[in-house]
Amino acid sequence: MIFIDSSYFMAAAHKKDRWHRRAVEMVGELSDEKLVSELVIVESVTGIGAIGGGKAGVDLYEYISGNCEVVFVDRELLESAISTYLKYDGTLSVADAVSVEIMHRRGIKKIVSFDADFDKVAGISRIH
Repeated sequence: MIFIDSSYFMAAAHKKDRWHRRAVEMVGELSDEKLVSELVIVESVTGIGAIGGGKAGVDLYEYISGNCEVVFVDRELLESAISTYLKYDGTLSVADAVSVEIMHRRGIKKIVSFDADFDKVAGISRIH
């Protein structure tokens, strides 16, 4: 299983994104089961919707929800993520801290992301 970050989905969906070409190249490399959080969906859909409109956002939502397992955030997960957020002194976003917590809980070691902030997290390898 592999975790996918919003930066990947946004790059893949937006042709003018600086990482678009690499994101498209990576599609074939992502054969493992894919996992996201609801916050990854929120960030991705909101970002693409702001650039390409609501239809583009909905199209991305449908792609993600149809191709990835989605973890929904409950109070316990959020509180653990806030501890992780504090550990990194706010240099990871809360959404990224949630991703890290999910990965730790599931024993996932790889994240697909163009966000270099994940490089500071021990035990996680970033694919980009």
